[in-house]
Amino acid sequence: MTNLRTTCPPALLALAALLVLVVTPPPAAARPHAPTRPSGPTATPLELPRGGRTVFPAFRVVAYYGGATTSALGVLGEGTPDQAARRLARQARRFATPGRPVLPAFELIVTVAQSSPGADGSYSAPTAPADIRRYLAAARRAKALLLLDIQPGRRDFLQEVRRYERFLREPDVGLALDAEWSMRPGQVPGETIGSTDAATINRVSGYLDGLVTRKRLPQKLLVIHQFTPQMVRNRAAVKPRRGLAVTFHIDGFGGQFAKRSKYRQLRVRPPFFNGFKLFYDEDRDMLTPREVLGLKPAPDLVTYQ
Repeated sequence: MTNLRTTCPPALLALAALLVLVVTPPPAAARPHAPTRPSGPTATPLELPRGGRTVFPAFRVVAYYGGATTSALGVLGEGTPDQAARRLARQARRFATPGRPVLPAFELIVTVAQSSPGADGSYSAPTAPADIRRYLAAARRAKALLLLDIQPGRRDFLQEVRRYERFLREPDVGLALDAEWSMRPGQVPGETIGSTDAATINRVSGYLDGLVTRKRLPQKLLVIHQFTPQMVRNRAAVKPRRGLAVTFHIDGFGGQFAKRSKYRQLRVRPPFFNGFKLFYDEDRDMLTPREVLGLKPAPDLVTYQ
């Protein structure tokens, strides 16, 4: 075999070495936080951040809620994503129980309802993909889920959900429908409490379940926010989906008596799951983790705002 070092001038050897450095991609290990995707029918299936492929009932999810660029929308936006992750970890571990570990999550508002119509008249505005990627990277460093929260204004829920398909194709990204901020024609966010219906939820869940099936993803969390019976019309017609953990999240703030009463009124039975929200600023005598776990049934998802 010809020895390249003995047949090439030194200048050409230096140029060849430079070209190798320029065109050779970094090894896979140097691309941080990206889950390994299966490449064939016998490949290992993708898993959730802390193992397994089932969110509920394997885990209890504890989440921080908020926006990417302001603290006004919730605790998640206070400080950097990594700072939020550290605070969330301390809060979440108080909800771990024997046989049911905690899976932390960021619930990031990615479409934000607005009081003005905006250029497109939708009364909502999307979050920049770069900001979503920042929170996804931090969630992955913390082995947490990222939930994309949609406040659609006057836009159609499914239309707005599809905007984020590039993220929903990931195994550690779920979805939340913030029905309070879903407006009918003539309604304005902040002036009217919004609503959705079973048919809309079923269209969204069918689309999301299809992604899970086609991409062989682990179970996805689908959260439906609700704090009045009218907020989800015809709720009994909402369909369970094999690839989704469909969760009704009881959202109202106030005193303990009101929150417990609302939970008893709106809680659901299997095959659906229950969520419960706590407000650092608005709740009076906020329930402790022990008190939340004492609700019947104990919530599968607990969110702090």
